[in-house]
Amino acid sequence: MIATITLNPCLDRTITVHQLVVDETNRWTGTQLYAGGKGIDVSRAIHKMGGRTTAYGFVGGPNGRILEILLDKEGVPFSFTPIEQETRTNFIVTETKTSQQTRIDAPGPRISKKELERFTAKLKRIDPSPDLMVIGGSVPPGIPVNIYYDLVMEAKGCGVRTIVDSEGQWLEEGIRASPYLVKPNIREAEELLKVELSTEEAIINGALELVETGIEVVVISMGKEGIIAANKERIIKAVPPPVKVKSAVGAGDGTIAGLALKLAYGEPLLEACRLAVAMGSAAVLTPGTELCRKADVEKLLPQVEVWEMATAHRAKAFFTAIK
Repeated sequence: MIATITLNPCLDRTITVHQLVVDETNRWTGTQLYAGGKGIDVSRAIHKMGGRTTAYGFVGGPNGRILEILLDKEGVPFSFTPIEQETRTNFIVTETKTSQQTRIDAPGPRISKKELERFTAKLKRIDPSPDLMVIGGSVPPGIPVNIYYDLVMEAKGCGVRTIVDSEGQWLEEGIRASPYLVKPNIREAEELLKVELSTEEAIINGALELVETGIEVVVISMGKEGIIAANKERIIKAVPPPVKVKSAVGAGDGTIAGLALKLAYGEPLLEACRLAVAMGSAAVLTPGTELCRKADVEKLLPQVEVWEMATAHRAKAFFTAIK
């Protein structure tokens, strides 16, 4: 089973307008409501592909109940910790004229010390232990900024591998605990490494530098250019076929879900990258935060180009020599 942790779940309200005009009345042409948050989206994508998963996190108030109902309708298993304050709502506005999206995200409810203690106690009682744990998204008010470090270390103490998918200080704290896998995009990797990653060589060097910190697998996502994955033995690149983008929301979560589905059960990194790119690409074919459809993933899977670029040792020696 793949467990996912979303400390700051949300309801994603998608709104479609012809064109968003500032200081004018805008009338929507369509709206949808989805259960959201990085870990929850990963669980939703895993479930769509027939994988076993359970979503953990905090929910509160009427919005929290709606979130549970939405997941229940999809058949996604969950075990949330109740809180006093209301689960947040995010808004995603899509313009049909330009296909541009505007996100308006709420900070989230304040989590009390007792609520956090109940949540961490629940994680310790998971039995049997998960095959893999995905920890993702923002951290709501009231939770210490080093929470990802603590969660990764707790999981490692139980022999559970972790994937961390966040940004900024939360990602930095998670990396201090040397999780099994991280998946920053180029911007997030640049912030981590304090260096510009404007070439493929720089991206590979950046991934290898992160591997040297103790992370087993580093995957840097490059949007429509695909992903580059590195561990101590090899470097792999996977590139998706051209697709028409309906919504970029959820592409990263689909990528994480694909990696988790393969790596949780010991399958090769190359095949994990293939499925990750297929699921991430399939997610952009759907509107709002609908995520990938299994039929789309299966259609895209043979079209994904994936290959081993070099062994990590050879690449490191090469890039060191040409500096």
